[in-house]
Amino acid sequence: MRTLLVAFTCLSILSPLWPFGENPVPGRPLIIVNKTTNQLAFLDDGEVIKIYPVATGKTPEATPEGLFMTLFKTKYPAYTRKQIAGGDKDNPLGSRWIGFNANNTQGRTFGIHGTNRPESIGSRVSAGCIRMRNEDVEELFEQVPVGTKVRIMTGWKSFEEIGIEDGAILSPKRQNSSG
Repeated sequence: MRTLLVAFTCLSILSPLWPFGENPVPGRPLIIVNKTTNQLAFLDDGEVIKIYPVATGKTPEATPEGLFMTLFKTKYPAYTRKQIAGGDKDNPLGSRWIGFNANNTQGRTFGIHGTNRPESIGSRVSAGCIRMRNEDVEELFEQVPVGTKVRIMTGWKSFEEIGIEDGAILSPKRQNSSG
């Protein structure tokens, strides 16, 4: 029995299928959206890879805050609310959709997506989604695996500070002690 317990503990610590959610190993991809600055940062391999300007919700509660997970990605998403085909110049969702599970919506209501209104980037104008320029969301889309955590927040902490708090970046103290 003790051998089984030791084996389970070792496998749990080393496994990417951590029994309590994703294994908190630094270097995993993370998307951080700061509604205060209307910026999105993509973190991977323990560092901030790129920061993009975005548009967020019209009201503070429109874009939910918290830690979410990307559930699926779609190229040229259809805008079903107004029956606009994917790829149509009038489609407000642009060229890509990265759906995440805010408010138990299974990635179908809240997403990071492109836009047919690039002039809106940097503003608080959306119904709750995170809007990006099409060329920016296409770049992000290629780098982000399904299952990537998405942190949406307000405030003035740096993306590095948030990355350390969420375990995507090793803190300087932990880096020095580990090697």
